[in-house]
Amino acid sequence: MRLHTTTTGQGERHIGLVHGLGADGETWRPLVDRLLAAGDHTVTTLDLRGHGASDRSASYRLDDFADDVVSAFPTGLDAVVGHSLGGSVLVRAVERLRPARAVYLDPGFGLALPTTGLGGRLFWAVPQLTMGVAGALQARRGARTRAGYAPEIRASLDHAHEQFDQRMALGVFRDVAFHPVAVEAPAVPSTIVLSDDSPSVLPDALATRLESVGWELRRLPGVHHDMHLEAPDRTYEVVRDLL
Repeated sequence: MRLHTTTTGQGERHIGLVHGLGADGETWRPLVDRLLAAGDHTVTTLDLRGHGASDRSASYRLDDFADDVVSAFPTGLDAVVGHSLGGSVLVRAVERLRPARAVYLDPGFGLALPTTGLGGRLFWAVPQLTMGVAGALQARRGARTRAGYAPEIRASLDHAHEQFDQRMALGVFRDVAFHPVAVEAPAVPSTIVLSDDSPSVLPDALATRLESVGWELRRLPGVHHDMHLEAPDRTYEVVRDLL
C-alpha cells in the first residue's frame, strides 16, 4: 500500500518518524518543529494504513504495516523513530530499512495482557468487552494528562482520531499481545526510551532481557506514554543526543 508521507527540512541528517495507533504523521509536529529548528535535519513522517490520509485496508497485521513502511521510507536513513504501535512496526521493518540508528519510544513490544492459560482464554473470548473496559480505564487516565497539552496538540490528536479506522484496534492489540518482539540482538544500533507507562506496552522483564542482548535502554521519568506530546523538549533532547 502506498502511504501518505510528508518531508520537511533540508538538513543533511534524514530522520523518519512512525506514529502510534490512532495518531498520524501530523501528531509528530512538536518533535518535527524542534528537529527542524536545529537546522541540520530533514524529517519524513508518514500515515500508517488506516490512519490520516493513507488508505483504509481489509488487513491490519503488523507485517502489513511493516511492509508499507519499508516501501515508504528510503533505505539508509540516519535514524528512524517509532512510537508505540510505530515501534512494533519499525522493529519488523528495520532490518530491511537499515537506518544508521533506530529509536523506539515506549514501543509496543509485548502488551501486558494475558495470552495463556485460563486467564488468556477468558480475556480473549470476549475481547470487545475486556478490551473495552481496559481501554476505558486507560482513556480516563490519559484524559487527565491530555488536558495539559497545548490546544494545537489536542486539536491534532482529535483530527487524527476522526480519520483513524477504528476497526483495526482489536486485531492490532491481539497481534502485538500474541507476537511479542523476539529477544535477540538488534539489527541496527537501537535505543528504547521508556516512560512511566512503559510496562503496559513493554513489560520490565522483557526490557531487561532485550538490554542483555545489546539494546540500549533510557528512561524519561515523570512522563506518560505520549512522551513526545507531553514533554516534547525532553523527548527531543534524548533523540537529539542519540543522533
